[in-house]
Amino acid sequence: MCRHHHESGSVPLVVSCLSVGPFFVLLVRMAGSVGPGLTGSGFCCSAVLLLLLLLLAARPGLVRAVSEPGKWTVDVGVENQKPQYFVFRKTLFNGSSIHLQAVPQNCSPSSKMEVSWYLRNSHCYNEVYKKNLNPEIYFNSVLVVAEGGSGAFTNHTYKPISCQIKPYIFSVAEFDLPVALKNPLPPPSSSSALENSGRRRREAKKPEPKAAGGSSNQSDFDIVARSWEDGPYMFIIKVQKTGTGPWRLQLQVSMKGPHGFISATEWPLMVFYMVMCIGYVLLAVLWLVLSACYWRSLLRIQFWIGGVIFLGMLEKAVYYAEFQSISYEGLSVQGAVVFAEVLSAVKRTLARVLVIIASLGYGIVKPRLGALLHRVVGVGLLYLLFSIIEGILRVHTDRGNDDRSLIVCDVVLALTDSCVVWWIFVSLAQTMKLLKLRRNVVKLSLFRHFSNTLIFAVIASVIFIIWTAKNFTMSRCRSDWREVWIQDAFWRFLFSVILLVIMFLWRPSANNQMYAFSPLVDADSEDEEEKEPMMNEAFEGMKMRGTKTETNGTARPNKVDEDLKWVEENIPSSMADIALPPLLDSDEETQTTKLEMSKME
Repeated sequence: MCRHHHESGSVPLVVSCLSVGPFFVLLVRMAGSVGPGLTGSGFCCSAVLLLLLLLLAARPGLVRAVSEPGKWTVDVGVENQKPQYFVFRKTLFNGSSIHLQAVPQNCSPSSKMEVSWYLRNSHCYNEVYKKNLNPEIYFNSVLVVAEGGSGAFTNHTYKPISCQIKPYIFSVAEFDLPVALKNPLPPPSSSSALENSGRRRREAKKPEPKAAGGSSNQSDFDIVARSWEDGPYMFIIKVQKTGTGPWRLQLQVSMKGPHGFISATEWPLMVFYMVMCIGYVLLAVLWLVLSACYWRSLLRIQFWIGGVIFLGMLEKAVYYAEFQSISYEGLSVQGAVVFAEVLSAVKRTLARVLVIIASLGYGIVKPRLGALLHRVVGVGLLYLLFSIIEGILRVHTDRGNDDRSLIVCDVVLALTDSCVVWWIFVSLAQTMKLLKLRRNVVKLSLFRHFSNTLIFAVIASVIFIIWTAKNFTMSRCRSDWREVWIQDAFWRFLFSVILLVIMFLWRPSANNQMYAFSPLVDADSEDEEEKEPMMNEAFEGMKMRGTKTETNGTARPNKVDEDLKWVEENIPSSMADIALPPLLDSDEETQTTKLEMSKME
């Protein structure tokens, strides 16, 4: 399942396919080699589980791009008369206000500065956030540039200002109605017509400290424009010096809507994180109560599940706090964002390690990992390192731009995912075969109940990926900008649903030991089990003769023949030999199978 975690570019999409491509080949071959029966369906669904855990735990952190700030501060250094352009992009609610102020740093009294701005919206989300947007093409343009990018614009040009004018607050007395963009099919007009189309609005006098125009809110003085509909906007500022001598100043731009400085695309995401944080708190409390009630019989995997719940709760809380900071302050706390990315990387690594040790049969068919423990730790540390680096680079990468170092980290993570997926399915195939040999109905039934949820999750994932590719990845004009937040929320929600099902199936209870590791029954215990049904009979001699007959070997060959017959009927070896000879019939597994059969004998 290919992911799309940047707003543009096909490289990340191709890179993500590298980590999933081997899975589909392996899954198809495994599905044909397992054969019919209960375990076959359980095996396929277990394979699907591994894909989901790997993708759902990893992709949410990669889907999310850098949050849109609500305030910007840019330094303008004008040494010559060449104009400078500054672009600010944000999705705004209807009625959002745009503020503009200037703070001179160093200027010459003889020089003056001419400031003008241009506000434009587009119905195409990718037009506003496209890579390498040229502001000179869009500034004061009255035509539709991108196909389907209809919208409107408004602009304003101020009179040249000097250093002595204070305060440096740009405002307008009235907000003119926006002008709809024209279709580019007619021949373009002359440059003089374009200049005349730029409407000059009446200048407002610079407000004095006591002259507030009847408004008590000082922040209203610097409003230069308001949005006229929900959607993505680009705000372009042009600065040009008209005199002699150097001049340096700072431009402070802010965009505030009805919900604060947060953008229209991230407002639903903030609500989503709030709900998810509350949900994870409730799940953590419930898991803690159940673990306290049955603390004597807790399994190792239940501690891992508790760790994933705790990290998920902490991650959602940090992301929600970040969006709250953007909503109130307009700026993202850089340390909080990096901390959230580190938490996300730790959670994804923990999920991978959990799936690896579960596929190896740790706590199910083997009590310890032995030499494999070093490999598991090595793979986990490798993935954790590159995942943290990738998250930090993504935080410092502008929206819509693909940094080369970020792509390198994506490639490394994709290759690591491929190795992890292959290792997981090789180990899972061996574990499922051992469970078949032991005829452990309880553990196989656990996989069967879990398969229904996995099938639903796979179908939902495929449908969502097709929908995302159609509306976002392959669309020239992304008009459904209101659904951008779903790209992040869907994978986190689906991972939470699967985690909830895992919590239900492996919940702490009085029957915990039914799913724990249990060694094979030896010959002495089998003799005791065969004698037990006859303990209540009054004929002690018959019971002794039965024991003596078993000791001489009259009943044992029948038991072995019955086991061998069951294995031959339920485990199709021919398909496995043809389809996956190195995977299911390796020397190590052959020795393991012989060892299991010798223990059964």
